[in-house]
Amino acid sequence: MTKTFQKYTLPKETLTLKQKVGQLFMPAVFINDTEEEVQKMEKLIKEHHVGSICFFHSRASAAANFEGKNKIVHNKKSYDRLLELIARYQKAASTPLLVAIDAEWGLAMRIENTPQYPYAITLGALENNNDLIFKVGEAIGNDCKQAGIQWNLAPVVDINNNPENPVIGYRSFGDDRKRVFDKAEAFIKGMAKSGTLNSIKHFPGHGDTATDSHLGLPVIDKSMDELMENELYPFKKIIESGVDSVMVGHLLLPQLDEENPSTTSHKIISGLLRKQLQFYGVIISDALNMHAVSKKFPQKGALEKVAFDAGMDVLCFSENVAEGIDQILESATEKRIQDSFARVWALKQKVFTEEAQLKKIDNNIHAKLNQEIAEKSITELHGDALFAEQIKSSNFLNVSVSSGKNNSFSKQISSHFGLSVVDLDVALNSNNQNVLLSIFPPAVKPKDSFGFDEKTLSSIHKLVEEKNTLIYLFGNPYVLDILKLKPSSNVVLVYQDFPEFQEVAFEHFSDKIEAKGNLHIQLKTFGL
Repeated sequence: MTKTFQKYTLPKETLTLKQKVGQLFMPAVFINDTEEEVQKMEKLIKEHHVGSICFFHSRASAAANFEGKNKIVHNKKSYDRLLELIARYQKAASTPLLVAIDAEWGLAMRIENTPQYPYAITLGALENNNDLIFKVGEAIGNDCKQAGIQWNLAPVVDINNNPENPVIGYRSFGDDRKRVFDKAEAFIKGMAKSGTLNSIKHFPGHGDTATDSHLGLPVIDKSMDELMENELYPFKKIIESGVDSVMVGHLLLPQLDEENPSTTSHKIISGLLRKQLQFYGVIISDALNMHAVSKKFPQKGALEKVAFDAGMDVLCFSENVAEGIDQILESATEKRIQDSFARVWALKQKVFTEEAQLKKIDNNIHAKLNQEIAEKSITELHGDALFAEQIKSSNFLNVSVSSGKNNSFSKQISSHFGLSVVDLDVALNSNNQNVLLSIFPPAVKPKDSFGFDEKTLSSIHKLVEEKNTLIYLFGNPYVLDILKLKPSSNVVLVYQDFPEFQEVAFEHFSDKIEAKGNLHIQLKTFGL
């Protein structure tokens, strides 16, 4: 099947200097915006010659707001709305917009009812299967391109070497620098095959911090030698192999610049990234509304000016486009503006002058990939493998902590072995000492104990302490750090709660498949 998409034509490079500055701005746009807000954005794009836009689900879930208390409105027709808004915003633009999105694990990261692929932490568990990661990158790129999105702000190449990291964690391929590079490179090459632009993030490395830059300013207090040895390694290697853009995170590295966060640091952007690592492509900021930097620049347009002065090319999630354009025009030289514009224009030429076609799109590719990845990532952590086998061969308790999710794994266990699915209270009051415990964490992020309420977590602790437990964890492996496991505890990491992963978990429990995955991170208190 071949599908032809709307092909945009770039005008000749006859833009005024002000229009060229407008091309450097990437305001956020939202699926669930009101008609009034959409019209306001259309006006902004038209009047200020905005060069790109970045899609988020809703204002309540975006960047600095995502930890807030505003209710997130779900929209079953989000994908249709995405297509509608892209068409409207492109129509409002005198120069074709680069449409961007964070699709680290697919459009589903932002858009409901779209294909979801495994998190990077799951892909990191794969051993010698980077061809699967290539296919994931290609499939995500095709999904983006099919929707009219040219730029996927992915992958994350941060090395997650801090188990308490509140925001990277599951978004990283792991804590080994070579593993992160190898898997990120495969993902990038897959996206490149689809014709979708990429962006590695969050330079110079957001992994070793316990601070969330959406809410505060993380400090990475390491020497240049330490950074080059670890955090900067995947960035350097990927830059050498080729990448469209680098996203700079909001981080303070006092050894390099004790005053300015990396997003506003000339030493880090123009010095380290541009000169030392010799990256000549587009440099894009992390969202400028994030509290790590936004709180420091209350004057409208000041943050945009400082970030541009430091060497930034694209100003992502700028909330002050008009003021930012004016301040940049007042202070920047024509050459400096032209340099950034030329880099952005080159990206547009790359995606808008090529034949806009997708060939042989398999609408079920995500399910096929999820199945294969599930089979090759499932991981055993046995403190006492004999205990695990004894539990499986006994009249065990089939205990589910599903957090409101569909636990088809426990249902299959129930059907196959004739064992009812019971909750924690029933298990704790039973004389049966052998327990199969399937856990579906309420949240993937570690905030507030991954969403577990105190009673549930306390009951899990008691069950682990008093019973012989075999745990199947359908979620972030960092959850193990809060379960108070014993040295003899047995865990099977399934990583995702997708139907394909639950089916593979059942096959593993039934001894039909072997676990081939590998735990690729250091846990904080894991005693196995």
